[in-house]
Amino acid sequence: MTASDSWQFAVAGYAVLLAWPITTVILVWFALRYHGTHRAKVVNRSLAGGNGRPEHFWIIVPALNEEAVVANTVGAALNLRGPAGTLSRVLVVDDGSDDRTPEVLAGIDHPRLHIMRRDLPEARQGKGEALNAAYRHISMLTAQAGMAPEKVVVGIIDGDGQGSENILVEVSRLMRDERVGAAQVQVRIRNRNRLLGAVQDLEFGAIVDACQNMRDALDTVGLGGNGQFSRLSTLQTLGTAPWSSCLVEDLELGLRMHLNGVGIRYTSRASVTQQAVVDVRRLTRQRTRWAQGNMQCARYLGRLFESPRVARIALAEMLHYLLSPWANAIVTVLLIGTGIAGLGGLLVGHPIVFIPTWAALAESLGVWLGVTTFPGILWALVHKRKHGDEGMPRMLTAALAYPAFLVLGLAATYRALGRQASGRQAWAKTERLVEEPLAVPA
Repeated sequence: MTASDSWQFAVAGYAVLLAWPITTVILVWFALRYHGTHRAKVVNRSLAGGNGRPEHFWIIVPALNEEAVVANTVGAALNLRGPAGTLSRVLVVDDGSDDRTPEVLAGIDHPRLHIMRRDLPEARQGKGEALNAAYRHISMLTAQAGMAPEKVVVGIIDGDGQGSENILVEVSRLMRDERVGAAQVQVRIRNRNRLLGAVQDLEFGAIVDACQNMRDALDTVGLGGNGQFSRLSTLQTLGTAPWSSCLVEDLELGLRMHLNGVGIRYTSRASVTQQAVVDVRRLTRQRTRWAQGNMQCARYLGRLFESPRVARIALAEMLHYLLSPWANAIVTVLLIGTGIAGLGGLLVGHPIVFIPTWAALAESLGVWLGVTTFPGILWALVHKRKHGDEGMPRMLTAALAYPAFLVLGLAATYRALGRQASGRQAWAKTERLVEEPLAVPA
């Protein structure tokens, strides 16, 4: 290697860090082909896994100051129907709301709707504690009714979530296999008419969907805060508080299940929609919380290494996911520092070995632009091919904005590092947008 071409290694490092072109191609295959080729295998495995089909569903809706959306969320949840012979009920946890959420809920009269009001000081201890309170209530009612907890499934739909009509049917199909203790459905964005909403739907509807399909093949499916479903018996093996105070309590719950050898499946045949955060400041705050929560979950690395229930290839995928925020933060600083040093060296007449000429600098910038733009355009094509519910101009616009979206994510990672180092754990709730009201079923 000569000094004149060694700069390419720095550019290649950035490409691997941010664009992951090889990984992108692999994920595209999972996005477009895995669903179809794997379906027969999943069905056959389910049929061979016994009869674990759920008989009872509880949908938990955690609500803290959700007056703008909670009526629609509850109405949509009450509309969900499982296979014949199953019963579904909705439990809203009003976690100390001080807006009109209690009045909105009081105005919904339905026999399958249950409302749990939590007041201070027990209330507002985090989403995990609200879910734990609901879980303990459901466990008590299940025991009183003499029902088998393995036949009861607890689903989580956030305050702005709305599940597709077939969501309970799909979860029942996956959980027919007695070895499956939890399932995650696809997440989509409703307010895609705004640019930030379109970019987030590109993220959830294409990229995250492909990642989860790959994890389904590797048995490393992660649980999300919206659209997760768990057997009551699986939650009970984790004690009286399955959800923790971790800032990504859903991710941590999934890790604990994997450590216990619980099977978690993913399906894109059903979905839950949610609102996108369309304000840059609030979006950065949301992603900061996610990044910090991911860092908090790094404490499970030792247990993952030691666990005989986690296969080596599954461990590699989990390590990649858990260590990415740290790697992104460190490597990006190194690459930016190299670029600044290279520019400075050219200006003062003492170029560094990685960027020996102005032509090399221009070429590296061209490669940088290509590797940061390519994934977004590719994912826009995948989104169009798989969903077909958005026009190509909107998706291409979202694709061109995707590099800026990644930069925002990096900024959130640095903020998360600062918060984690200073011991700050509190987070502000994501604000909701008012929507057209939906009809509540009779």
